[in-house]
Amino acid sequence: MTALKIIFWILLFFVFYSYIGYGILLFFIVRIKRFFPKKKKVENTDYEPEVTLFVAAYNEKDYVDAKVQNSFELDYPREKVKQVWITDGSNDGTPDLLRKYADQGVEVYHEDARGGKIGAMNRGMQFVKTPIVIFSDGNTMLGKESVRRIVNMFSNPKVGCVSGEKRIFNKEKDSAAGTEGIYWKYESTLKKWDAELYSVVGAAGELFAVRTELFEKVEKDTLLDDFIISLRIAMKGYTIQYDPEAYAIESSSANVKEELKRKIRIAAGGIQSIVRLSPLLNIFKYGTLSFQYISHRVLRWTLAPLSLPTLFFINLAIAIMSGMTNFNDLYVWLFYAQVVFYAMALLGWYFENKEIKIKLLFIPYYFFIMNYAVIMGMKRYFKGNQSVNWERAKRAS
Repeated sequence: MTALKIIFWILLFFVFYSYIGYGILLFFIVRIKRFFPKKKKVENTDYEPEVTLFVAAYNEKDYVDAKVQNSFELDYPREKVKQVWITDGSNDGTPDLLRKYADQGVEVYHEDARGGKIGAMNRGMQFVKTPIVIFSDGNTMLGKESVRRIVNMFSNPKVGCVSGEKRIFNKEKDSAAGTEGIYWKYESTLKKWDAELYSVVGAAGELFAVRTELFEKVEKDTLLDDFIISLRIAMKGYTIQYDPEAYAIESSSANVKEELKRKIRIAAGGIQSIVRLSPLLNIFKYGTLSFQYISHRVLRWTLAPLSLPTLFFINLAIAIMSGMTNFNDLYVWLFYAQVVFYAMALLGWYFENKEIKIKLLFIPYYFFIMNYAVIMGMKRYFKGNQSVNWERAKRAS
């Protein structure tokens, strides 16, 4: 019994720290750091280098016109924003739609063979001639000031990468997948504090930028290109900074089934990234960056999701030994709290399928789906059957 209780509390700590505890700790560390302010950096309003807006697009004909027009309307000198589109493998007319903008500075490079997003990025970087390259997805729209805000951060020579914010456009009728927006708001807060402490731990693929000279080709089977590219730059001694007002916005997934496709792939990529970035686990070499990386990413992709089912069954065993109706026992209360939580997740699944909106139930359901996706992603990674090509998730209309 004593051994089970010790294991129970260790596992509970992993779960709590991964999702809530690190945020609380980060909050206090940042507040302490603010008591010792550094000299405020003077904003360089004259810093306006040329930039390349780089889009790796596969069958994005429904978004091409809106995306290009959105790029033309950005608050940055239009002649200094180059556009490079790599449309490898597209067979829906995407390249032809883009070519009508050729006289407006939009460059299109196409090959019939599909090599995945990272293949397109590796191939397309040879066409980038500007000091800063900004990566964005074809189906996301950028905030008007996004490019200017990103570029301003690069006026600091220690910054090697800048991550924008992913925003989810939620309609009133959104399903449980709309809870993704709540998750990203929490993530946005953690990123702001991470950046204030030292560095963000990985960039969001929907919108991130790097110094072109720091870009290195990534292995062709890489699943999370944005994560690997940005953290390898950080490992060179540069920081990844973050501006929530530089944002890319897209619709949430059409439903949780569609969101699950993305989450499983991301989880498989997370395990792959941990393996490939294994030197970053050395906190004696990378210090604060390692601490942030392990706390914010590694635990969420490994110990935390694996702890949840183990925690439930260990708690069940302790509750049985204590007496299931012994409500003077803390472990009995904790067990029934878990039962209620998973019951709410199950009800969330039921109402999702019935297209009934009860957001209170969608939160535990989404949390369950997130962690289930990690376990499934681990399985895919170790089986080696996760394709480098994205399986497109349907978006809410």
